[in-house]
Amino acid sequence: MPKKRKKQPANATRGLITKVDPKSPVSEQYRTIRTNLHFASIDQELKTIMVTSSNPSEGKSTTIANLAVVLAQQGNSVLLIDADMRKPSVHYTFRCPNTKGLTTVLTKQASLEEAVFASDVENLHILTSGPIPPNPSELLSSKAMELMLTSAKVTYDFVLLDTPPVLAVTDAQVLGNICEGVVLVVSSGKTEVEQAVRAKDLLEKSKAKILGVVLNEKEVKQSQYYYYGK
Repeated sequence: MPKKRKKQPANATRGLITKVDPKSPVSEQYRTIRTNLHFASIDQELKTIMVTSSNPSEGKSTTIANLAVVLAQQGNSVLLIDADMRKPSVHYTFRCPNTKGLTTVLTKQASLEEAVFASDVENLHILTSGPIPPNPSELLSSKAMELMLTSAKVTYDFVLLDTPPVLAVTDAQVLGNICEGVVLVVSSGKTEVEQAVRAKDLLEKSKAKILGVVLNEKEVKQSQYYYYGK
């Protein structure tokens, strides 16, 4: 396990309802997603999971951050990777430095262990995006990316990847091909059906295994998040 770096204060995170209010109905829905993912992994290895959306601002980054927290709260060792090199946000969510990260690991300027940050959530480690590169797609499709994921799977129980929206760039399709499962996030009243279907088709064409869909921002009495398995 990588050496732990200096942790942030408990109140330093943002958007992590599963951390600040673990007994809330929304937190319970994240635990439901966690349970469904466990069921999906009964007959196959499911350690690398990618979360994406069809378009920006549909809640994918919030979803994966909270999913990482509930997986870690269950006692799993979790690595959350910010693979959205175009508009990274994980370092803001967890209030951690972004001078080293995925780009520095892939370009061999730092090892995975050197670039990983220990969050203040027990069992949860963060690999930020690192400096934004001029060639994100090329880095994500490189052999170095595959080797890094292989190495991470040895150390962690789960490796979660936050990726750019499917319809915006090809990055999610590239990573969907090498991850063991993909979760697609859609936003109620915002994501158009045609866009969600197109995103699904593009992921399937890249041979991604879609595990299910998270529907958020749905107004119901007790929660705002649902998970629909494939």
